[in-house]
Amino acid sequence: MGEVLWTPPADVRERSRIGDYLRWLAEHRGLEFADYDALWQWSVTDLDAFWQSIWDFFEVVAHTPPTATLTGRTMPGTRWFPGATLNYAENVLRMPGRADDDPVVIAHGQTRPPVTLTAAQLREQVRRVAAGLRRLGVGPGDRVAAYAPNIPETFVLLLATSSLGAIFSSCAPEFGTRSVTDRWQQIEPKVLVAVDGYRYGDKPVDRRGEVAAIRAALPSLAHTVAVAYLDPAGSVPEGAISWDELAAATDEPLTFTPVEFDHPLYVLYSSGTTGLPKPIVHGHGGILLEHLKMLALHHDLGPADRFFWFTTTGWMMWNFLVSGPAVGATIVLFDGNPGHPDLGALWRLAAETGTTYFGTSAPFLLACRKSGLVPKEIADLSALRGVGSTGAPLPAEGFTWVYENVGRDLQLQSLSGGTDVCTGFVGGVPLLPVHAGEITCRALGAKVEARSADGTPVIGELGELVITEPMPSMPVGFWNDPEGARYREAYFEVYPGVWRHGDWITINSRGGCVITGRSDATLNRGGVRLGTAEFYSVVEGLDEVVDSVVVHLEDDEGGAGELLLFVVLAEGLELDDDLRRKICRELRTALSPRHVPDEIHQVRAVPRTLSAKKLEVPVKKILTGTPVDTAAAKGALANPESLTAFATFAQRRTGSPTPSV
Repeated sequence: MGEVLWTPPADVRERSRIGDYLRWLAEHRGLEFADYDALWQWSVTDLDAFWQSIWDFFEVVAHTPPTATLTGRTMPGTRWFPGATLNYAENVLRMPGRADDDPVVIAHGQTRPPVTLTAAQLREQVRRVAAGLRRLGVGPGDRVAAYAPNIPETFVLLLATSSLGAIFSSCAPEFGTRSVTDRWQQIEPKVLVAVDGYRYGDKPVDRRGEVAAIRAALPSLAHTVAVAYLDPAGSVPEGAISWDELAAATDEPLTFTPVEFDHPLYVLYSSGTTGLPKPIVHGHGGILLEHLKMLALHHDLGPADRFFWFTTTGWMMWNFLVSGPAVGATIVLFDGNPGHPDLGALWRLAAETGTTYFGTSAPFLLACRKSGLVPKEIADLSALRGVGSTGAPLPAEGFTWVYENVGRDLQLQSLSGGTDVCTGFVGGVPLLPVHAGEITCRALGAKVEARSADGTPVIGELGELVITEPMPSMPVGFWNDPEGARYREAYFEVYPGVWRHGDWITINSRGGCVITGRSDATLNRGGVRLGTAEFYSVVEGLDEVVDSVVVHLEDDEGGAGELLLFVVLAEGLELDDDLRRKICRELRTALSPRHVPDEIHQVRAVPRTLSAKKLEVPVKKILTGTPVDTAAAKGALANPESLTAFATFAQRRTGSPTPSV
């Protein structure tokens, strides 16, 4: 069992938003719960009562009330809150507990000076941009695409688009042309809003060429809006209008188009590392309810908070972050290189902005640890109450580093979920202690189970992560999938009627969770399934190793197969037999003899997606003979050139011609 690193204060129910909710349930529903587990069990058993309580407790603004909470519990096909009409943007812009002159958006970056928007200014910008979109002929169901970073304009555009019942989609400007067009050719946007470029650290990155290529590849576009971000004095491309023209002064009032609960709000995409990215459609009501629940009850965010998550507009954590004002929180946006001028940059940003909740990724926390950084010594983090970590499993040493070097009294919440549900379905909660290396709990309303190979639920054993009851933020569907065939194939093919997520999870007797990697990247040695996450925490814990990727090549004859480890070493180091022996010794001691690789090789870089996820599956495909262009969509990679080394290695092993790179 992981060491207890944080314990809730004795008066947590008086001080937390989930405590407010428990009191409300007692007063308005006559329900009393002794502990979090009892509350969770109720939330995943009585779905009607739980989700109706979320609607009522947060006083969702609706134009027509629902006739029921849900139409049935069969997945897929559940319909939530039939008959209700509402608007996501209206509920976000309500900003409960905030006055007109309160700052609600604080934006920092490396391209321009900081920008702050008050509640009144945010509403005014959304009013103007909505009027501008209406002038361009945008109405319910039309798609508006943003090739733009994590800046106020992108947030304003999301709210303006959704206020009209139109559908939003964003790609971060570090995405290459092919990666963007693979996504947007599927949804055929009517309007494109695009920046001219950005600064990453002190390096200017001009994107005008990419914007021109994207425009040429999207015949559906009726209008392009140019945001002069990199060069404020730059000219507007031919046939486009400027952001200032879109947001020109107008007398039109801010109105909100009432839409059905499951009316499309935005389209998010799977990482698209193999094949076309899946266009995942999320609805107004499902996203609103899920984010209200998660942000307030799990992350404990409210009007006194400043909420930051390091993310780009190409990752679902951006969509999660910008729902913050719906619970009254101020959101802190950052655009740029988190390692410039050094890894202390984001911690100093937290101090400067008074951030109370600091969200980031496990790789970032581990990089800070590896560099010897002590954030509390370089920044005043006294306002910080919470730290969130996602994107990859955070090992125990990452937890310990946070408590020793960031703050003893904050709550560290490791969470996991996905683009598919646009939330975390396992995470933290103010009512429960934090154990090193462990995700604290299953989230309210998320019936997460671990399933063994024969499909039975297991406790205390590694199993396939499944969700056995519907959640409102499950996708409305995939774009252009009218019969739902692709949607069913993605989640419901393995266990009919049960959502299979694609991760390995162990759920212990107290409800704590450990995720050990993607189930399609599992290491299966001698019949024992090994997750990749624990492997990396050992290998990358060595001073010499900067990064690593491990793959298991199965033996068709049923033998042990081959376990291959590829390492990126610190500057100036070469892999030799001494270091190989050291790595093997560490793995054998910390994990088991089964974890000792058959071969270790040095590479210059590990292939990663634009949101920094390692690509074990494409590497495995390349090593088993799949051509690079088939194994991975290069436009979805942060470093596509990194695949070349694996193609060369595969060719060397088999003596076959080098696959195309």
